[in-house]
Amino acid sequence: MTPPNLNTFAPRTRTETRAQKRNPSLPPGSSVVVVGAGAFGGWSALYLLRKGFRVTLVDAWGAGNVRSSSGDETRVIRSTYGANETYFNLNVRALELWKENQARFDKKLFFNTGVLWMCYTPETPLVDDSIAFAQQHRMDYEYLSTEELNRRYPEINTQDLHHGYLDPYGGYLKAREAVQAVQTAFVEEGGEFIQAHVAPLADVHGDVNSLSLSNGETLHADAFIFACGSWLGDLFPQLLREQVNCTKQEVYYFGPPPQHAAAFERLPVWVDVDGKDFYYGIPGNAHRGFKIGVDIRGEIFDPTNGDHTLTPVALQRARQFLAHRFPLLKDAPLGESRVCPYENSTDGNFIFDLHPETQNLFLLGGGSGHGFKHGPALGEWVAQTLAGEKELFEMFALNKRD
Repeated sequence: MTPPNLNTFAPRTRTETRAQKRNPSLPPGSSVVVVGAGAFGGWSALYLLRKGFRVTLVDAWGAGNVRSSSGDETRVIRSTYGANETYFNLNVRALELWKENQARFDKKLFFNTGVLWMCYTPETPLVDDSIAFAQQHRMDYEYLSTEELNRRYPEINTQDLHHGYLDPYGGYLKAREAVQAVQTAFVEEGGEFIQAHVAPLADVHGDVNSLSLSNGETLHADAFIFACGSWLGDLFPQLLREQVNCTKQEVYYFGPPPQHAAAFERLPVWVDVDGKDFYYGIPGNAHRGFKIGVDIRGEIFDPTNGDHTLTPVALQRARQFLAHRFPLLKDAPLGESRVCPYENSTDGNFIFDLHPETQNLFLLGGGSGHGFKHGPALGEWVAQTLAGEKELFEMFALNKRD
C-alpha cells in the first residue's frame, strides 16, 4: 500500500452507515486482554480496569520503548480539527482527563504553552472551521495580525504570513513519560502487565479464546483488544492490507544560539499551515532543544527492524524551512533526531471496531500521527463501549473505508 500524501490535522468525516451494527456488552468482572501498551492500549487498559473489568496488558518491549510511536519526548495537544467536530470534542474531553490523571499520578504531563497556527491566506479552513466549536466550549482563539506576531514573537519571520491564531488552551504533552506513568498506574490499581510478544493469530474465524505468548504462557479471556500501534497492520495483513500502513516520520532537535535560547523556549507550540508539508514544532522540551517535525507522509517503514536514523533529504528540507521561518536558527546545530512511526489509516480516522469474523476481538489503532493526545478520552470511550454504555462508532469503523 502506497502511503497517502495527506495530513491528519483535520481527518474528513464519514457519513456512511454500517449494514448491521454489532454492539458488544460484557458483564462486570469479565476478563479482557489488551495487546499494546502505547497511547491507545495503555489508556484503554486503565479505563477498562476502572470500569471493573479484569485486565491483562501485554507489550513486547514495554510502554514508551524506542520502537514505539509513543517513545519520543513530547507530543502536541490541540483541539483544532477544521470542520471535524468529533475530534474537537474528543480532545476537549482528553484535556480534562490529562489534567485529572496527572494530578492522580502526581506527575506533570500537560504543558499549557498554547498552540500558534501560522496562516498564509485570509481564509484558512483548517483553523477557521474550528472557531465555532471553540466558542461553544468557551475556548476562544486569539487572532494575531502580522504586526502582533512580530511584537510577541520576533523570532518568527512573518513576511509570507497573513495572520496567526493562538489557541491558548493547547500545548504539549510528555510522551514516553506519560505512557510509562499509565502503565505504572495500571499495575498499582490492580491490573496485570506482561512483557512478552504475542504470537500471530491464524486466520480468524469465530471468537478467539486464547493468545500464546513468547514466554510460553497462554492467556484466556472473554475479550481481546489489539492496540498494537505500528504493528497492527502486520498482525492482521489480510484484513488491514488496504487500510493501515506504517511510515517513517522524523523529528529533529536543534540547538538555538545561547543568546536566544530562553526566547525560543518561551515560544508556544506552532503549526505552519502551508497546505502541503505542515511543519510543526515544540520549543523547550525540558531544554532538549527546538523540536521540528513534518506531517507529510514519509517512506514505508518496518517498525520492528527499521533503523531509527534520519533521512538526509528530509533533514535538508527541514533545515531550509527552519532558516526561512526562524532565521536565527539558520545555522543551529542538530542535537538529535528521532523517528516516529505513523500507523496511518486511509483517511486519518481512528479505528475501533470488532474484527468482522468475531464478537470478542477488537482492533484499536489508526493513530495516524494525531492520536496520542486523545489517549485518555479514547481509552474511556473503549471502556464505555465494552461495558455497553456506548455503541460502536461509525467514524471509527473498519468496513466501508475508502
